[in-house]
Amino acid sequence: MSSSPTRLLIAASGTGGHLFPALALAQQLPDYEIEWLGVPNRLETTLVPESYPLNTISVEGFQQRLGFKSFKIISRFLFSILQVQKLIKAKQIDAVVTTGGYIAAPAILAARLQQKPTILHEANFIPGKVTRFLSRWCDAIALGFEGTARYLPKVPTTYVGTPVRLQFRQPQTLDLPIPDEATLIVVAGGSQGAVAVNKLVRAAAPQWLSRGAYIVHLTGNNDPDVETLQHPQYISLPFYENMAGLLQRANLAISRAGAGTLTELAVTGTPAILIPYPYAAEDHQAYNAREFARAGAAVVYQQSKLTAEILDRQVIELLDSPSRLQNMTDKAVSLAVSDSAERLANLVRTAINK
Repeated sequence: MSSSPTRLLIAASGTGGHLFPALALAQQLPDYEIEWLGVPNRLETTLVPESYPLNTISVEGFQQRLGFKSFKIISRFLFSILQVQKLIKAKQIDAVVTTGGYIAAPAILAARLQQKPTILHEANFIPGKVTRFLSRWCDAIALGFEGTARYLPKVPTTYVGTPVRLQFRQPQTLDLPIPDEATLIVVAGGSQGAVAVNKLVRAAAPQWLSRGAYIVHLTGNNDPDVETLQHPQYISLPFYENMAGLLQRANLAISRAGAGTLTELAVTGTPAILIPYPYAAEDHQAYNAREFARAGAAVVYQQSKLTAEILDRQVIELLDSPSRLQNMTDKAVSLAVSDSAERLANLVRTAINK
């Protein structure tokens, strides 16, 4: 008699940086029955249900000082642990995988209480609070940056890189009206957009457009000034599904520095100007960006010190130096782990089979 397939619960929620690596992992486990754990009204509600059953819990991050709202968050957190335990029992889950963020805490604790193998992937260079506090209760810790291991000295870790979706590893075509010979600048603020970056880009963009460049600007859904720049070579979209094709075609990217975004830039070999999100937890985007700058794959600016004039000059300087752009491409590719999804999938299988 054939044994039943392994039932895996993937806890990944919120932003593309957590969701896309988890989706890439899931693609490498076609023989597993996968359930997804997320929260309501986040990106997973649109990306996950077409492929995997989505289960949601009401939990949120704990950042502020103690107060009435804090006790409400703690109550929800404790209840969410019970919810995940019930889900593990009801779905007969064999193991839990999480890509971090605040949903990871109830997932890890519930798995621990149910004595299920737990695998955690930490994509950021500086590990988050959940990783630092709860990694000792996981059976395997996978890292997106090799240097992260020194921040987790008391637990065994495995460097696997950060998985990207399969389309990033295959040539893609674009359905956008961009001539083959045109210079293309791609602006991406992450899955939620970046209003501050959008303002800087729109102020500097006329200079780049006048030189014949095309700009694809992914603005997100929360930009009140999204219609203020109009030009035949300027394409403004809230979101573009074929990010792989866009980065493969781009000559230069202007971007935030989330771990998932940096992985995509590395795999596609896209030179970048990085503007880390200044309010990211523990400033982790700045540390991520620093690693790319140190390798020569990107130029990094603090948002508070960047003006439209500085951004304009930096873009033109890079576009006028094909040899430097090529060197940045080579350095970016050297940072990529092309088989990261397979490595993480093998780690998951090993942890479950122990």
